[in-house]
Amino acid sequence: MANGKQALVMLPGLLCDRAVWQHQIDALAGLADCTSIEWGKEDSLDAMAETALRQAPARFSVAGHSMGGRAALEVFRLAPERVARIALFNTGCTGRPQSTAGEEEERGRMALLAIARSEGMRAMAAQWLPPMLHPARRTDRGLAETIIEMFARQTPDVFAAQIRALLGRPDRCDLLGQIRCPALLLTGREDGWSPAARHAEMAAKIPGSTLTVIPDCGHMSMLEQPEAVTSALRDWLEV
Repeated sequence: MANGKQALVMLPGLLCDRAVWQHQIDALAGLADCTSIEWGKEDSLDAMAETALRQAPARFSVAGHSMGGRAALEVFRLAPERVARIALFNTGCTGRPQSTAGEEEERGRMALLAIARSEGMRAMAAQWLPPMLHPARRTDRGLAETIIEMFARQTPDVFAAQIRALLGRPDRCDLLGQIRCPALLLTGREDGWSPAARHAEMAAKIPGSTLTVIPDCGHMSMLEQPEAVTSALRDWLEV
């Protein structure tokens, strides 16, 4: 870029917005021009990737969290020549199971959507959030309120669209072996939704990738352990 800084496109997860990346955006300002994509009503990961690609410069690094990590893989699938680096946080690459586990996932997500429609987004968020966090952070009212406020900025219709995207997620594990750019796989050691073992398996399929497991951290890594996450991103950007 003209200012000598790299372009870093950040893809938030389910119901998240720029706030989830704010520490990293501020801390990396001297190294990268950071853009957080704000999702609308895209109801597929493919549509999310297309939104990101429309807003991204010709060549850029991409970091995605949770649902955004899956969207980052779609970005790479659609335009690998434009991706300088890829970072996948608290995420996965498998499709939704074609079994009772997949059916249970759909029921669970639809139950949360029903709460969002009947009682409001804040009520849904207050119920949904605690299992995401490291057990020691579940009583951190400041952290919880920051996340609940972020979720509450979205609408039930946006929630429904993003649920459709996740329920329809494709299996992209075979794509990992095609990644040749610097790749960072990161998760929280106590993330029960996107465990470290899964990220180790993903990292093993990407030649030369880096695996970072953040201690004392659950699913919301950028907010739970912002300094550690920013340090990992800085190292990745400087490769």
